Amino acid sequence: MEIRELAIKGAWEITPKQFPDERGLFLEAYKSTKFEEAIGHKLTVLQANTSVSKAGTVRGIHYALVAPSQAKYVMCTRGAVLDFAIDIRVGSPTFGQWDTVLLDDVDRRAIYLSEGLGHMFVALEDDSTVTYLCSAEYNPSREHGINPLDATLALEFPTTARDGSPLELLLSPKDTDAASLEQMKERGLLPTLAECDEFIASLA
Repeated sequence: MEIRELAIKGAWEITPKQFPDERGLFLEAYKSTKFEEAIGHKLTVLQANTSVSKAGTVRGIHYALVAPSQAKYVMCTRGAVLDFAIDIRVGSPTFGQWDTVLLDDVDRRAIYLSEGLGHMFVALEDDSTVTYLCSAEYNPSREHGINPLDATLALEFPTTARDGSPLELLLSPKDTDAASLEQMKERGLLPTLAECDEFIASLA
């Protein structure tokens, strides 16, 4: 597999090597030694989640406070989603910036988001199925969200589905009612780059 760090420090794109034959194909979706070599520490999986989404569904922006926060290794096992890694770490040189990876059932890439990053995706096909390997269990008292329509983030949403048809975005009230990045910063509810770096260093 190939592992490439994205424009946002702490987020990586993982591209597996696929081995097709007349029966189908095989791939290594996750390999600890390769992961640790690239990222610098092991991934301890304490929870695995699966979501199924219709085309246009937006899930996020979600994050958890550090520490321990919740790192995520995300794969799309059916369909396609455009996945966003968003830098919400106060003090980061790329604060408020983002990068994307297309996750689908063709290239079968994954994305890894380290502790302290914001996460969101947009489904590009009905029944798009996403699986998350998480480094910590869900803790509602430490989970927060940022409005994905926040103009200061200026996320570039896809406008067409995988089949080329127009894509109508579908957001939950929880996400559209969420505060902006700046509002969460003013409330002291964003992680800092320093605390993220300190915690991640402790995992090595």
